This record gives sequence, structure tokens and C-alpha cells, in this order.
Amino acid sequence: MRWLVTGAGGMLGHDVVDTLRRRGADVVALDRARLDVTRADEVTAAFAEHRPGLVVNCAAYTAVDDAETDEERARTVNAEGPRLLARACAAHAARLVHVSTDYVFSGHARTTPYPEDLPPAPRTAYGRTKLAGERAVLAGLPEASAIVRTAWLYGVHGRNFVGTMLDLEARRDTVDVVDDQRGQPTWSGDVAGRIADLGPRIGPGLHGVFHATNSGEATWCDLAREVFGAVGADRARVRPTTSAAFTRPAPRPAYSALGHGRWREAGLPPPRDWRAALHEALPLIIRKQSEKEPRRETP
Repeated sequence: MRWLVTGAGGMLGHDVVDTLRRRGADVVALDRARLDVTRADEVTAAFAEHRPGLVVNCAAYTAVDDAETDEERARTVNAEGPRLLARACAAHAARLVHVSTDYVFSGHARTTPYPEDLPPAPRTAYGRTKLAGERAVLAGLPEASAIVRTAWLYGVHGRNFVGTMLDLEARRDTVDVVDDQRGQPTWSGDVAGRIADLGPRIGPGLHGVFHATNSGEATWCDLAREVFGAVGADRARVRPTTSAAFTRPAPRPAYSALGHGRWREAGLPPPRDWRAALHEALPLIIRKQSEKEPRRETP
């Protein structure tokens, strides 16, 4: 079976491709330059050339704040793109894993993780467009698709919160970090593994929505302190603050933990704890950051 990964140049897309190749899979990796999922002609041509049996759609408009004033563009990428991919998958008898987000929920008034079957209620333009993409996939490919929602992603490739905290630890005495938003820090490498496990299982007996986040809960402040402690720094250098100190165009969820009830149906255990994942990922992220540092000329 051939896999086709869209958005392969992004953080998660890169990890999906790497994970599949380590497992010996036949993978076609297409970044935005090689496939614009919003163009029907390019989608048609990609399927005709590569004949995939399973597609993983990691292509997305993820600028949460920009989407508030550019919702039409966000909708084109996040809803029209998935619709075109689902249509092409249906025409070629291929399966589709579509990556979505916790932003399809309101992020309000919960103290327990959102189950997969809870009705969505997005409060942002980004969330609305991602929900539209989910619905397009489920309508166009009802028994041959899976929606994989994730959240609070960090990883080796691309900019992310964990990488930023590592950088700030080296440059600042103290860092103020929001402590009134709760979620699940999630390593993109673990999500890639979940997608690789789930994809071949998709079919009439197993489809629909799955949540792929690491288990447990934390605030952004908790995560930053865990990063500092892991590199031997004083955790107290991370000072808690509130969301009001960082006002942004799009409201951030106060609570966005996701439940993992459906993995049992796929014969897979629930995702591991976020701390275990973080401590495995950190050396890889640190090494990648050190490779990017400019070399100093020897006098």
C-alpha cells in the first residue's frame, strides 16, 4: 500500500513521513510546493501519478489569529482542501486520515476531557474552518476516513512552544508563562505513530473521530517548568501569569484536554503521559536547535 502525505513540509507532516519510512512503508511526501490541496487539478494529478491507497492530510492553515481577519482563506485550505482530497480518495478507493484540532470545541466550562462524540462548538474562525473540513471528509468518505484531532503540538521540526522555552531559558533570567489554560502537551512524533497505526485499520468497522494527544493535563506554565527542570534549570524562573497578559485576536481555550476513548476500538492502548513523551523528545529538539546555531569563526 502506498501512503501519500500532504503538508509533508510541516512539523507533523515531517514526522509522519519519517515514521512511515522507518516502518518500511512506501511513502510519497508532498509539501505545499508540490501539492496545493485547494487546487482540484493538482489533487487530480497527484492521485493519477502516485495512486495512493491511504492519504494523510497534514496540510492546514494554522495561523489561529490571522484567521480571524482571513477566514475565507483559512476555509479554503481547511475545508475545501479536505473536501477535494475526500472526493479523490472516493474515486480511487483510497482511505483518508485528516488531521484536525481541539479548537473545534469551545474550551469553556469543562473539567474533564472532551470525548470524541461531544458536539463541537468552535469559538474562533480557525475552529470553524477546521470543523468544516472534518464534516467535508466525513460526508465525502464516511466509511473510509478518520479524523485525528490533536492539540498543543511541539516537535523537532518547525517553531513551537517547547523550542521557544529552550531558547528563552538560555537568554533570560525569568519567563512569564500563562497558567490559566489547561491542555495536553503533545509530541508530534507520538501523533505520527498513532496515525501510522490507525491508517491501515480504517474501514467500514472502524472510522470517524479519534483524539491523538498525550495523556494527562498541564498548563503552559507547567509545561515550561518541566522543560526548564529537564535541562537542569531552576523551575522557579518560570513565573505564572494570566491570559489577560497576552491578549490576542482569537480567544484561547481555557480547557482543551481531549478524551481517548476510541483507541480501544482500534486495538491500541491510550496515548502515554505527556511528561514521558516530552523527556524523550527534548534531546532530539535540543540537538536540532544546536544544528541551526550559526557557526562561530575561529580567530
